[in-house]
Amino acid sequence: MDSSRSLEHVLSMQGGEDDVSYAKNSYGPAAALASSKEILTSAIHSIKLTKGCSYSHLKIADLGCAVGDNTFSTVDTVVEVLRKKLAVDDGGAELEIEVFFSDLPSNDFNMLFRSLEGKVNGSSQKYFAAGVPGSFYKRLFPKGELHVVVTSSALQWLSQIPEKVMEKGSKTWNKGRVWIEGAEKEVVEAYAEQSEKDLIEFLKCRKEEIVVGGVLFMLMGGRPCGSMSQFGDPDTSVKHPFSSSMNQAWQDLVDEGLIEEEKRDGFNIPVYNRSTDEIAAGIERVGGFKIEKMENLRIADHMNDRQEELMKDLDSYGRTRANLAQAGLKPVVQAYLGPDLTGKLFKQYAIQAARDKEILMKNCFYSMIAVSAIRV
Repeated sequence: MDSSRSLEHVLSMQGGEDDVSYAKNSYGPAAALASSKEILTSAIHSIKLTKGCSYSHLKIADLGCAVGDNTFSTVDTVVEVLRKKLAVDDGGAELEIEVFFSDLPSNDFNMLFRSLEGKVNGSSQKYFAAGVPGSFYKRLFPKGELHVVVTSSALQWLSQIPEKVMEKGSKTWNKGRVWIEGAEKEVVEAYAEQSEKDLIEFLKCRKEEIVVGGVLFMLMGGRPCGSMSQFGDPDTSVKHPFSSSMNQAWQDLVDEGLIEEEKRDGFNIPVYNRSTDEIAAGIERVGGFKIEKMENLRIADHMNDRQEELMKDLDSYGRTRANLAQAGLKPVVQAYLGPDLTGKLFKQYAIQAARDKEILMKNCFYSMIAVSAIRV
């Protein structure tokens, strides 16, 4: 998985509806969507289609849509606000809305489509729907085709592991870790370079696809400006699903002789949390968009208020944390290790998470950056 092509074909949120599925473990993204709803609503109200554009047929794209209720709640908000806005602006003319749900080919589109019919037909906010498989770091639609583009909890995922990080023995070789939290400066900088390239490509593509006056709304993992940490908060740094327990679980596989150190060091989680400065710089460099609003949201971990309860059953807590990690990582880990070692890894993860009571009692907060921009 050292190339964008191979990563593109295995990276996805865990499909299905079982205990380790993304659909059952997307509390954080749901909370972030709720916190950013006002910004999204304001963005839709600011849509300013140029003279000659038809208000009767509008096209929306949800990029990195994944699966589950969050997928539909974002689109429902956009459709509802659009209908209300245009009922006033356009004198109640009949409006047809087309929605494109897009994600990598490895996404569980089967589940998405199974859920789609009931969601659309059971809603007063009906729309035409289609699936579009592909990377949002490439063009997905014809020029000037879209009126609203939303992407939620997806842009922190990179198109590939930075090539520098795959150079064994170099300063950018991420030895002893599977992510960049706590990594050497050179490793973090390599991720930052890849992140910048990816954001530029994403914005260039959307610049071509969105009509003038249309809206781009982005909600992504973030961090404070100037922080080398992906969080800027030491408690979150040790408790995040990708950090301490994850590194310890991989080390367990090494200690038990199940994998070599080099095998562990060759796996890297392709996630980078940007700062508002990095996002603003990318938008300015590409041009074609005017930032309407950008806000760093502080999202509380859904387990913060349940610590005393969770202390009573540490094994259950460990499994819950492992399920959360698997929801985002199981497909890519399994492509790298195979099913047997992947099962062993997450079993060790659950043991490690249950073992450390001190980490359990820490409060965890995530930064999510919400950005609304108008195509100019």
